[in-house]
Amino acid sequence: MQFFDRAYEGTPPWEIGRPQAEFMALEQEGEIRGRVLDVGCGTGENALFYAARGHETWAIDFAPLAIQRAREKGSVRAANVRFEVASALELGDLGESFDTVTDCGMFHTFSDEHRPRYSRSLASVLRPGGRLFVLCFSEREPTDWGGPRRVTEPELRATFDDGWKVRWIRAAQFETTQPQVSGHAWMASFERRGPPPPPPPRPSSRGKPVNGRRTGESGSSVRPTSPPRNDRTPRHRSKRAN
Repeated sequence: MQFFDRAYEGTPPWEIGRPQAEFMALEQEGEIRGRVLDVGCGTGENALFYAARGHETWAIDFAPLAIQRAREKGSVRAANVRFEVASALELGDLGESFDTVTDCGMFHTFSDEHRPRYSRSLASVLRPGGRLFVLCFSEREPTDWGGPRRVTEPELRATFDDGWKVRWIRAAQFETTQPQVSGHAWMASFERRGPPPPPPPRPSSRGKPVNGRRTGESGSSVRPTSPPRNDRTPRHRSKRAN
């Protein structure tokens, strides 16, 4: 987490100052529906775009500095987005459900062991029939410049095999500010099947409150913004800021 938080002390190469074109195209095609969660939102350009198009939008990132900057953008633009510091592996802690989840550059940061946890975490907040969209670097991207892991189409299918339907996977473009990056990527769409699965087990050493927060596996946390709700309490509407 420290690597990503330090990256936002400046402008990381995945922050292009506008929404990624691939997600703008999805919205224009009618693929982005209903209540939206943007996972790994960075400083919030994609989430702010969804809100401007009329979607109630939440967005999370585990880098506090990224969320701080996203909230500042949201305030300036008077956007209806709720930005939270949270772990993408523990989305159930949000206590919310969504019709659409978008992942712009998050999936390719996970290790093999974290991929199944990520799939279960996404399923815990995506309503049955809801759609997930993942944009990640593909194996066609050269490795001479370094960067994150490259992902193959079979790896995407294997991660979202249990409880998901593959709608489509197509070649796409990941935009950055680095000219040496070709940006070869996959855009994948999955549909959530059936009821949400039970949350993944947690190590016994976790879950103790620290300064009012529940700490997560890599120091990530969900910051409570309101008292716990009972079943009769109305849902909080959003506000909010790769």
